[in-house]
Amino acid sequence: MSAHGRQLVGSLIAAIVIVAVAIVVVTAAFGPTSAAEQEAREERQDQRLDAQEERREQRQDQAEDGGG
Repeated sequence: MSAHGRQLVGSLIAAIVIVAVAIVVVTAAFGPTSAAEQEAREERQDQRLDAQEERREQRQDQAEDGGG
């Protein structure tokens, strides 16, 4: 194999390694979360916040009814 061929193969291997490392870093930072999973997580969080707000309002109503 000529020097040019070895350099080409070496460059391709280096490029593959760089891409593999980039994929590993991004996956580790963000996780393998799909858009659907992220949307479902946000929906569950919204539902929890709504439920908390509802409970808070019920407690306020009960306090007003009991105290007034």
